[in-house]
Amino acid sequence: MTAKQTRVMVLNDMEKLDRTLFRLDQGFELQFRLGPTLQGKHVRVYTNYPTEGERFDRQKFHALDWINPTAREDDSDKFCTLDLKISGSYQYYFGHGGDEKSGGGYIVVDPVLRVGADNHVLPLDCITIQTYLSKCLGPLDEWSDRLRVAKEAGYNMIHFTPLQTLGESRSCYSLADQLELNPDFSPSGQTYTWTDAGNLVEKLKNEWNMLCITDVVYNHTASNSKWIKKHPECGYNLVNSPHLKPAWVLDRALWHVTCAIADGKYEDRGLPALIQDHPHLHAIRGVLWQEVFPKIKLWEFFQVKIEALVEQFRALLQSAKPDSSKTDGKKQLKIIQDPQYRRFGNTVDMNTALELFVPNGNSPGAIEDCCNWLRRKLEELNGEQFHEVKHHQEQATNCIDGTVSYERLADHGPKLGPITRKHPLVTRYFTFPFEETTLEQDLELINQPEKSCHFLAHNGWVMGDDPLRNFAEPGSNVYIRRELICWGDSVKLRYGSGPEDCPYLWAHMQKYTEITAKHFVGVRLDNCHSTPLHVAEFMLDAARRLRPDLYVVAELFTGSEELDNVFVTRLGITSLIREAMSAGDSHEEGRLVYRYGGEPVGAFLQPSLRPLVPSIAHAMFLDVTHDNECPIQIRSVYDSLPSSAIVSMACCATGSTRGYDELVPHQISVVSEERFYTKWSSQAKPSSPNEVNLQTGIIAGKLALNRLHQELAAKGFSQVFVDQVDEDIVAVTRHCPSTHQSVVAVCRTAFKNPKHHRYTDEVPPMCIPGKIEEVVLEARTVERQTGTYKKDERSINGMPEYTVEIKEHIQLADSKVVRQAGVTSRGRSEYVQEIVFEKLTPGSVIAFRVSLDPKSQELVGVLRNHLIQFNPLYKAGSVPDSNTPDILKSPLTQIMSKLTLADMNLLLFRCDSEEKEDGGGCYNIPGWTPLKYGGLQGLLSVMAEIRPKNDLGHPFCDNLRQGDWMIDYVSNRLVSRGGPLAEVGQWFQAMFAYLKHIPRYLIPCYFDAILVGAFTTALDATFRQMSSFVQDGSSFVKLLALGSVQMCGVGRFPALPPLSPALSDVPYRVNEITKEKEQCCVSMAAGLPHFSAGIFRCWGRDTFIALRGLLLVTGRHLEARNIILAFAGTLRHGLIPNLLGEGVGARFNCRDAVWWWLQCIQDYCTMVPNGTDILQCPVSRMYPTDDSKPLTAGTVDQLLYEVIHEAMERHIQGIEFRESNAGPQIDRNMRDEGFNIEAKVNPDTGFVYGGNRFNCGTWMDKMGESERARNKGIPATPRDGSAVEIVGLCKSTLRWLVELHKKGLFPYNTVKIQRDGKQLSVAYDEWEMKIQKNFEKMFYVSHDPNDPNEKHPELVHKRGIYKDSYGASSPWCDYQLRPNFTIAMVVAPELFTVEHAWKALNMAEEKLLGPLGMKTLDPDDMVYCGVYDNSLDNDNYNLAKGFNYHQGPEWLWPIGYFLRAKIFFAKKMGKDTYDKTVYLVKNVLSRHNVHMERSSWKGLPELTNENGQYCSFSCETQAWSLAAVLEVLHDL
Repeated sequence: MTAKQTRVMVLNDMEKLDRTLFRLDQGFELQFRLGPTLQGKHVRVYTNYPTEGERFDRQKFHALDWINPTAREDDSDKFCTLDLKISGSYQYYFGHGGDEKSGGGYIVVDPVLRVGADNHVLPLDCITIQTYLSKCLGPLDEWSDRLRVAKEAGYNMIHFTPLQTLGESRSCYSLADQLELNPDFSPSGQTYTWTDAGNLVEKLKNEWNMLCITDVVYNHTASNSKWIKKHPECGYNLVNSPHLKPAWVLDRALWHVTCAIADGKYEDRGLPALIQDHPHLHAIRGVLWQEVFPKIKLWEFFQVKIEALVEQFRALLQSAKPDSSKTDGKKQLKIIQDPQYRRFGNTVDMNTALELFVPNGNSPGAIEDCCNWLRRKLEELNGEQFHEVKHHQEQATNCIDGTVSYERLADHGPKLGPITRKHPLVTRYFTFPFEETTLEQDLELINQPEKSCHFLAHNGWVMGDDPLRNFAEPGSNVYIRRELICWGDSVKLRYGSGPEDCPYLWAHMQKYTEITAKHFVGVRLDNCHSTPLHVAEFMLDAARRLRPDLYVVAELFTGSEELDNVFVTRLGITSLIREAMSAGDSHEEGRLVYRYGGEPVGAFLQPSLRPLVPSIAHAMFLDVTHDNECPIQIRSVYDSLPSSAIVSMACCATGSTRGYDELVPHQISVVSEERFYTKWSSQAKPSSPNEVNLQTGIIAGKLALNRLHQELAAKGFSQVFVDQVDEDIVAVTRHCPSTHQSVVAVCRTAFKNPKHHRYTDEVPPMCIPGKIEEVVLEARTVERQTGTYKKDERSINGMPEYTVEIKEHIQLADSKVVRQAGVTSRGRSEYVQEIVFEKLTPGSVIAFRVSLDPKSQELVGVLRNHLIQFNPLYKAGSVPDSNTPDILKSPLTQIMSKLTLADMNLLLFRCDSEEKEDGGGCYNIPGWTPLKYGGLQGLLSVMAEIRPKNDLGHPFCDNLRQGDWMIDYVSNRLVSRGGPLAEVGQWFQAMFAYLKHIPRYLIPCYFDAILVGAFTTALDATFRQMSSFVQDGSSFVKLLALGSVQMCGVGRFPALPPLSPALSDVPYRVNEITKEKEQCCVSMAAGLPHFSAGIFRCWGRDTFIALRGLLLVTGRHLEARNIILAFAGTLRHGLIPNLLGEGVGARFNCRDAVWWWLQCIQDYCTMVPNGTDILQCPVSRMYPTDDSKPLTAGTVDQLLYEVIHEAMERHIQGIEFRESNAGPQIDRNMRDEGFNIEAKVNPDTGFVYGGNRFNCGTWMDKMGESERARNKGIPATPRDGSAVEIVGLCKSTLRWLVELHKKGLFPYNTVKIQRDGKQLSVAYDEWEMKIQKNFEKMFYVSHDPNDPNEKHPELVHKRGIYKDSYGASSPWCDYQLRPNFTIAMVVAPELFTVEHAWKALNMAEEKLLGPLGMKTLDPDDMVYCGVYDNSLDNDNYNLAKGFNYHQGPEWLWPIGYFLRAKIFFAKKMGKDTYDKTVYLVKNVLSRHNVHMERSSWKGLPELTNENGQYCSFSCETQAWSLAAVLEVLHDL
């Protein structure tokens, strides 16, 4: 069973991929998914791939339906899908909003070819094709005998040149009648039809297992086609293409020059009929410039008749006012070309003339002056046209010179001999179906449409021309400049832009196409690059209607892969013809094999669902094509066999042309060859010119190679390695990834003839990894005594004096080519055979079949057997394990199910400092870099980069091949842990025991397979232990939820202070050193790698900002409870510590951590089933009084609700203390005043306030460190007074406590305080109401400049925002725009009026929103700086030593609160606003998704520099960043 193959196309806005090739197989699923630029938008995807049961119509597009498996949150998993069942080329495009098309492209689905009576599939890579010139096959009843040569030589496909009636030139590609079978195929008294040809093709398919394709020629028809005489509108003639008139005039003039030279009229001017040297060429130039050009005056077709226009102008001047409205004010007089191209037929725009030449009055003199100005301008314009035509004439002269030089003088040219009417000076560009007359009389015909419609332009090709431009259409000067290399036997066909432009031609060619598609499985598009694309599309659509699995091949000469792709994608071309003859040496020939197919040996197994990546067109790789020069002439006869062998080893379609295998020593001309191919006869004598058999030429060698080629493709030898052994020897390996068998072909080329070129006898020995099972074949070209080659009159014969000496399927000992093969064993898993060659002479080939040695073979099979649990693809090549280790008897899923999420933290993650705490470290690859994690994610992050590219040369793969260090690291790290993790470690050990004993080159791909299997199993087990929100969530939700595993773990030393012994469900372990039982609660790291281990791991503020997202949303309720209670135990002075330091080393220097802790308890109560039970949990107080020493757990226990009440009471009472141990020993930068901590409540407003200008008690806690810049000991952002988020958190807590009291779950409704020796009480609900009443008044900066609540109107620089604080010691700080107000909006939205909140959020969006995070300060602020560099020490007070940490850089966690606030208030603004907000949210989150997918840390950073740029000083992954984004998705 094979898994369904799915390819994912990610759509990106404005991405137009119409020149990119995407190839897919039938049966594949194609998914379209949204890239980050489109997520959240209403995107529609359209395609012309037909819906079920519909017929394909290229113009008919339909929209695809979106499928959203998680049906909520974000667009990361949303897709629409196509099940590809029909081959062809299909277009897709997509749009959103008002934009119909904001991107698109094409996909090409390959056909499935079937052959034989049983209709079995012939894979494209199995194809071995041979080309036949149909006219050389003789009468149809003799074809079987001639075609049998292809069958006996092992080919499985035949390419016929066109079978239609040929034109008078007898060229295979000049067809006189596209609808009629060539009458030459019918012997006298017999008339064969297409049915007979079709029957033969069918017989070849069913009886010989051979398929047939033929050419289609759409560009031209033979000049003598009868139908073109009846329908001259089908070509380019002087009536429908008058722009060709000047070129036709030149063409006629050149014909008359030919006649004059042939008749000897120029001999006295040094120009004889036989051109022999350069002076003769010079004489031709003289005739052109002195006689031809002056006589035919081509410039007149492009000029104006001056006097007539001046008179017309004069009349207008005298009668009319100029109409300037028609000239668009563009004052330039230009010649307007006469569409009929008459001499002097051009004109100019009279309105422009009247505007440009204005008379100075109405007097006749003034008008005359004005006419003279115009006359001078027209003379100037005519002069420009004259020069333009002169340039054309110069180019025409050069092209004529070049043609004559090649055809008459060049050594490599055809040497045509004297100029005659049969071999003219240059080929005619137009037909002339009339009697010869004088040039003057010829030229008069131009004005007689009934005759000039028969002057039809010939076809040809133009060197270096743009293939997407038609060179016969207006705007091209190819014909007048004589740049066309012309085929004088063919008329270029004029299709226009659609069938309505030339109905007869389109209908005729459609019939032709349908005849072809009816009888042949495929077509070769002749001259494809100059076939108009829309014509080829139309015709191939017609062909595919008859034969859906049409095989389309073409040879393209566009000169660029990008242009090739235009044809391949639009037309659905299956294979592009490539040729080994294009290689100048054996090295290049080997490179072509590597380029045209296959993946590298030892490649990774790719997942069945993976991105759709651009590909190059499937290759049909031929040793030589039928229209190219003969390799024997260019290289040597000895090279035919080895070059064929190199081609046969390619992992693509391969083939040849008839004549190559018989060693025909010349090109078989498609134009002039009239002899017949030889027939097959097993009794043929070597010297027989008209019969061949296996002793002829290299046929026996070709048979063996074709068989081998087909076997390799059919049996899945899909991996290729090409080794350039020396300058002439190429070794090609084909490898099967499931059985690990290889075939290695060593080919010694002979580009130069060994008779004249000295080749060395020294052939380097070769090392072949594995065990050589047999020599598949060894062959070489040898001479024999049969007389030398003589060209036969009637048959296309080859060189009888050469044949192939071949042996097949022999043992190494019987080889004549190999002297010895020593077996060396490199290490326990390297079994290598060294080959020393005896007779690898130029022109010889040897191919070995190689297996792994028996032990390795068995171990790979067993390993594959154990991998089937992860992927059914491993079934192939698997063998059962005769003695399975116990640990492998149960599936890995079962072993993994015993792991806790704390175990998963160790299995999957843990950065270097966490590993070092345990005495280890992350694996370091020498010469590269250490991995990011000790766990599996560290390895998987690197492998995810390497796998899709098969980057087997990567240092990671090198390290795996060189030794077992990485393999042992993975298993030993887990085994040493004991418990369930050790079982997973033992599972790895058992799997790796097989891995270590297979050849080293296979280790990377199997190591990857084991790890991917284990990793995905671990993820499944992880998500099973999380909330339904995660289990049913999108892949993005799951990725973020893994952040919970990444951040939460148990280190070697407990990071949390012990919980009360009275508490149930607390995890315990035995301490390795003391052997005592100790608690091992999960603690949360603030960020990796900087805040992950030791004293700096746990921070109160970070923990409680992240706890809701990472623990409550993911369903990790027990861990959340334990962390809440552990921190509760450290409460002191009414505060929760900032740096926890296991409680003993805690610092109580932040004002906000206690409020985040309270918010988390509230969230716990509302989100966890029976969550309010936590209020009754015992808390072991470490500091029952402010000055007590740390007490052990269980000494003083209180219930949690009492601790909560104490925190509230202490704030109302007023907190004021000096940090214990104050001084440089706890903070080397703090000034003395900074150690004084204060947190109180304003009795009038209810706002919590505190801090001073020398400390920073909120999350924006950067303390200056630079003595040089004089900011040391000064906080960058003290945020003293009432910080907006603390006010919001306090309001939220009060609201909650009031509700709890009403429900009887919290016994207190007031707090008691001492004031001046008296006890007072403050009710919780009164405190709450004070904040509610004063918040908008004090925090909102209104648009009213006279707002009575505004204490400092002079400091306001943005209105309609909420202040960052109230009552700061530096009042201007209150007015800075920062993102903190959005936190208050989320936790206490009731404080805000909807309209004000919405405007403030829009201001934050405009000013603060970055790609991943929120700017921490308004960019309009004078101290804003968005780039954080903690190592910079200079004189800049605002920047030195990272002083701007919170003055601009874009922090990620606030974006979560911003987006959640947007969602909350958008719901109150109506559906339209809400929909737009959801788009914004999804779009912003898609960037986080992309970042996480690409990040090797698989996390979200603490911060970025401005505009989302990477900041090297940031933590790579931060707990609160992950949590905040996960909370947004939870809110959606």
